[in-house]
Amino acid sequence: MSSTVISHDAAHHGSHDHHHETFLTKYIFSQDHKMIAKQFLITGIIMAVFAMLLSILFRIQLAWPDKDFPILEVFLGKWAEGGRIKPEFFLSLVTIHGTMMVFFVLTAGLSGTFSNLLIPYQIGARDMASPFMNMLSYWFFFIACVIMIASFFVESGPASAGWTIYPPLSAVPTSISGSGLGMTLWLISMTLFIASQVMGGVNYISTILNMRTKGMDLWRMPLTIWSFFLTAIVGLLSFPVLVSAVVLLIFDRSFGTSFYLSDLVVQGQILPNEGGSPILFQHLFWFLGHPEVYIVVMPALGLTSEVISTNSRKPIFGYHAMVYSLVGITVLSFIVWGHHMFVTGMNPFLGGVFMITTLIIAVPSAVKAFNYIATLWRGNIRFTPAMLFAIGMVSFFVSGGVTGIFLGNAALDINLHDTYFVVAHFHLVMGSASIFGMLCGVYHWYPKMFGRMMSTKLGYLHFWLTFLGAYLVFFPMHFMGIDGVPRRYYAFTEFPFMEKWISVNILVTWAAIVAGLGQVAFLVNFFGSIWRGKKATQNPWKSNTLEWTTPVEHFHGNWPGEIPTVHRWPYDYSKPGHDEDFIPQDVPYSHTMSSNSYHDFEGDEEAIAIQRAWNKENNRSGEE
Repeated sequence: MSSTVISHDAAHHGSHDHHHETFLTKYIFSQDHKMIAKQFLITGIIMAVFAMLLSILFRIQLAWPDKDFPILEVFLGKWAEGGRIKPEFFLSLVTIHGTMMVFFVLTAGLSGTFSNLLIPYQIGARDMASPFMNMLSYWFFFIACVIMIASFFVESGPASAGWTIYPPLSAVPTSISGSGLGMTLWLISMTLFIASQVMGGVNYISTILNMRTKGMDLWRMPLTIWSFFLTAIVGLLSFPVLVSAVVLLIFDRSFGTSFYLSDLVVQGQILPNEGGSPILFQHLFWFLGHPEVYIVVMPALGLTSEVISTNSRKPIFGYHAMVYSLVGITVLSFIVWGHHMFVTGMNPFLGGVFMITTLIIAVPSAVKAFNYIATLWRGNIRFTPAMLFAIGMVSFFVSGGVTGIFLGNAALDINLHDTYFVVAHFHLVMGSASIFGMLCGVYHWYPKMFGRMMSTKLGYLHFWLTFLGAYLVFFPMHFMGIDGVPRRYYAFTEFPFMEKWISVNILVTWAAIVAGLGQVAFLVNFFGSIWRGKKATQNPWKSNTLEWTTPVEHFHGNWPGEIPTVHRWPYDYSKPGHDEDFIPQDVPYSHTMSSNSYHDFEGDEEAIAIQRAWNKENNRSGEE
């Protein structure tokens, strides 16, 4: 795949800047990738705050199941009469919290923000392949968010069948109140959300394949771009499968079909549905649901790679191995979905196949973890807030990934399934790791987005409250799960063997509240720094990638003159013989003769001969 310079380069550089832009065209219906990235980020932050408040509400219920909190009735009305959350609303809180975090925050908030911001910047493009489709992608996402929040204001309440919306609970509108209009709104919202993701994915892939600047071949792309590219491929192949599952569910709900329903009795009435299987829905859901884990984690890994290398002042360890591990995760993510279904009565042979593929996917994940540790080893580390969040991401990825080996084993999973062990596992490896990857990206690229620096002190406060809070919330849940405590239960006071965990629930709830308060430091820092932050220089972190060659002031087109030509890979940090500890990608090898080694030239005999002659003339021994 040869590198190409985009066709409108010479004619359009900066020309958009001279067009008359209204408030609407610049800030609302913008087609500039940088503004769309900010829209995704700020919408994602708002949804994250909303989802976090829901989690604190149901944690209060779990910690103090017999206490009344009159203030809850003020905010929740009939769903908390007498100051106590109703059981059916408790399930709605869990459902919408999971949906918002997995899809709206960790998928759209993370990929939508950083794919939009960094793909054109880091490959040397003026904008996305289709700026208009990029704008549509955001607005479909925004409307999906509005509809999901609106479901809280319908009389029957929001969807309440868990974020996985398994039938028959989700397929029979009369089964519980949360299966009515709220569930319909959930399905509409998710369909719009998936349309948004597919439009975005097509754009990201097209841009990376077709619009790289001169010299930017695939092996010179930063790991961030590799991760966004492969994430978009996974999303494009797996998200439409959930649409098919949702369409069949709508048919079952509204048109009397029986794709997922059979032999059901609801409130004493025998339903006419026959021949359907709820297991079909699980196959369709998890065919998206497991790749979704990597749609969430891979961008976080890409951002972490960039931040760790930059702040260790070292080349990333094993660049090619990191790329191949991302490719391995991409391929394997499509053949492991059955490990979510070991308890469905699956054929043991098929269970064995899914178990083997699940354990194999731990290998590329481990490669990434070891390479991060090797990059950090003996590095000249700068502990910026971004670096702390990147290291925190690796910590959660390792500690959460280890428990995945337990759950990938069919014999163990049958005991641990639907217990708090699963909650602990995926909140560490998927939730916390991805959130920390996202936050490390926000702190690192904030100067690029807003032209200002965030407060370092508030960043440190935010990190430690969030890091310690997350471990205090989720680590104890492993032990609850091993003891057999089931998830999604409204209260544990009915079962004597669970009562001993009430004190742990109180600890977890207080930790969640403190971690929640830690996010206030982030919100003050994020929004306050937009206006009051210290003005950023062009390359505050002394990084090598192309986005730091653009001016601090934004305009549609990114570079005022020609787009830089790429001459080298993005990780030339601390190269012996060079007077600075970084060499940007657009610096030719002819400018760095004293630090070049022969393998830099990738077998180019003419360049090697020139370097060899220079070395001989200057009494320098090159690396053969």
